Amino acid sequence: MTDQHDPPGSSRTDPGSFRDPGSSVFHRDGEVFRRIDARSLANWERLAETEFFAHEVAAGRIVETELVSGASTDDGGEWAAILRHERIPVISYPYEWTFSMLRDAALLQLDLLLGALSEGMILKDSTPFNIQWRGCRPVFIDIGSFEILAEGDVWVGYRQFLRQYLYPLMLTARVGLPFQAWLRGQSDGLTAEQLRRVMSRRDLMRRSALLHVVLPARAERNQGPGGRDVRSELKEAGFSREMIEANVKGLRRIVEKLAWEPGRTRWNRYSTDCGHVSSQRDAKTEFVANILGAGTQGVVWDLGANDGHFSKLAAEKADYVLALDGDEAVLDELYTSLRASGPDNVLPLVHDVADPSPGIGWRGLERPPLSERSSPDLILCLAVIHHLVIGRNVPLVAVIDWLAAFNARVVLEFVPRNDPMVLGLTANRKPHEIHRDYNEAALRSYLADRFVIESESQLPGSGRRLFALRPIV
Repeated sequence: MTDQHDPPGSSRTDPGSFRDPGSSVFHRDGEVFRRIDARSLANWERLAETEFFAHEVAAGRIVETELVSGASTDDGGEWAAILRHERIPVISYPYEWTFSMLRDAALLQLDLLLGALSEGMILKDSTPFNIQWRGCRPVFIDIGSFEILAEGDVWVGYRQFLRQYLYPLMLTARVGLPFQAWLRGQSDGLTAEQLRRVMSRRDLMRRSALLHVVLPARAERNQGPGGRDVRSELKEAGFSREMIEANVKGLRRIVEKLAWEPGRTRWNRYSTDCGHVSSQRDAKTEFVANILGAGTQGVVWDLGANDGHFSKLAAEKADYVLALDGDEAVLDELYTSLRASGPDNVLPLVHDVADPSPGIGWRGLERPPLSERSSPDLILCLAVIHHLVIGRNVPLVAVIDWLAAFNARVVLEFVPRNDPMVLGLTANRKPHEIHRDYNEAALRSYLADRFVIESESQLPGSGRRLFALRPIV
């Protein structure tokens, strides 16, 4: 379920698959497998018989899965069977998604839970880490999360759903704060008390907040160091499937109504407000199209994708495109556009090139950085380099070294010091506060040691120059 391919004949346990004692994902020969114990096998056999599972797999909302006979686990464990899953192009995490992406993932999670309940099963987990994307279509990947629902069982994933879905969405929709940084720093999600402290009194008086924020926050404050046996308490109270369904349907109505209006940001009106974008777009498009026209491009990273113009252009020739940008507002608009009209092989991700998500979770390996989850064949680095060197004070040579490390072809746009955008970035900077090597001569010197310049072109009416680069082997 990842873009990275393993060496032939190798078998590797997924470093992010260890929390479920009854299930473990591993990779072999470019395929994705799941070891399952006897209890998980019984759950799988029941799941495979249900109508909702077949329907959701056909609809592309659950990952395609099959039982593999006679397969070896290679780990010496006592496993009952092995499942094979389809491969997902690129693994991403909720702190890289936009508001609308997290909301759509939450709705899928609840829909699948309702489908499972209707046929005597339940999802024991309620985490967005169990959902991935084919382009802008969410797909559920954790087959081991489905369990047979026994009499009196409760939805133990409720609190997890609140912390990792509902509270981040409320943080953005009600408070106006981005949830990504919070989930990146606290991947278990917000606590009820944390959200309560930042919400307004008026918002806390809403019925949805009273039920799902205020009361859970009170329970958190009153909870002793040993915790409570909530599962047993609910069973004793006669918790039923109908009560779970009512709760899930209520949460779905709440999530569906949550909306985010980011308003005008620096970047979500960039393509219309900045005159040079429209005046140079045709020439830039022609240059990029010529590079793309050489054949299928595999995986393309579009750095600073903005409205997705070049991501969509690349999608015509690429197997898969990552539209990467640090501005959530412009990416959320792109996501909505892609959901409505495609193309279906573009995945927008909130990604700050100068401050990317590191490896986090257990030993820093559970959720690796993007560079370990995807390997680009072509990088579009258009109107980005000056923001890194001037705006973020990254030395020009470090930027070129970074690009060269991918061993990929690169389309690079160099924006000179006298460009209006650079002048705007340097308006409040003294000359000695800017890296002195930000000039075309230094750029060419750095490129000469790392890339072959296949072609170049100056954009009309400016000093901006485009380079098509191939790494030196």
